[in-house]
Amino acid sequence: MSRALAARAVALAPALLLLGVFFAGPLLWSVYSAFTDIALTGTSQVNFVGADNFVTMWHDKQFWNSLELTLVFVVGSAVIGQNTLGLLIALLLKGAGKVTRAGVSGVVVAAWTVPETVAAFCWYSFLHREGTLNALTGPLGLHQNWLYTAPMLAVTLANVWRGTAFSMLVYQAALNDVPPELHEAAAVDGASVWQRLRYVTLPLIRRSIVSNLMLITLQTLASFGLIYVMTKGGPGDRSQTTPIYMYQESFQFYKLGYGTAMALVLLLIGAVFSLIYVRVIRLEEA
Repeated sequence: MSRALAARAVALAPALLLLGVFFAGPLLWSVYSAFTDIALTGTSQVNFVGADNFVTMWHDKQFWNSLELTLVFVVGSAVIGQNTLGLLIALLLKGAGKVTRAGVSGVVVAAWTVPETVAAFCWYSFLHREGTLNALTGPLGLHQNWLYTAPMLAVTLANVWRGTAFSMLVYQAALNDVPPELHEAAAVDGASVWQRLRYVTLPLIRRSIVSNLMLITLQTLASFGLIYVMTKGGPGDRSQTTPIYMYQESFQFYKLGYGTAMALVLLLIGAVFSLIYVRVIRLEEA
């Protein structure tokens, strides 16, 4: 038995080493930095400041504004947008022909495979004052700079467009596991399409729904590149989510310790979301 355990330990050693170097190491360094005044100013002196960064954050109205915008962005683009649209597309494609399924799935997945920066530039060009959308809506009197008048709506739509494919693929796999005879039996009993969806389909794929919500929530919570390329958090701070504000404080104003403290708060929020979703899964199992 001891030899078997030793062999397993030796086999796992490289993986544990990599986890320590690339995961535990940066995490511990971030925790340490959040309690210091470390800055990107070229000085080698770093002082331990305790909870000063978190006290400053508590009184920082701009941080609370960024946190509010982050939650709006997560709920709007992930929980409501990507999740609902992905489920809707998967349901519509369930009864479609092979050609239709392949064509629609290919288009949706293509948007997902586009690099984030490229997708952001596409939407920037589409929504710009001289962009495609205004060329189409100009005759209707709707010509405006959408990135200025509705920046959060702009980045939310862009993120939904790019990220819906993941939810669609998750729900397509879940729907394929639903026994068709259950729908047939419900139809024979007189259940409508909506009733079959509500009482048969959704209860059977609820674990996939919760798992999908957890994954896309965590991914959207840390979204940076899409928003930065499209608006850079502007105009003013109207689309300045917490990752954008963290970047500005850390690399534009050189307050690396303060930016790291905000990163820990964002990590804690992600952990809270994860615990809620895991709790829901456990309640469903019980």
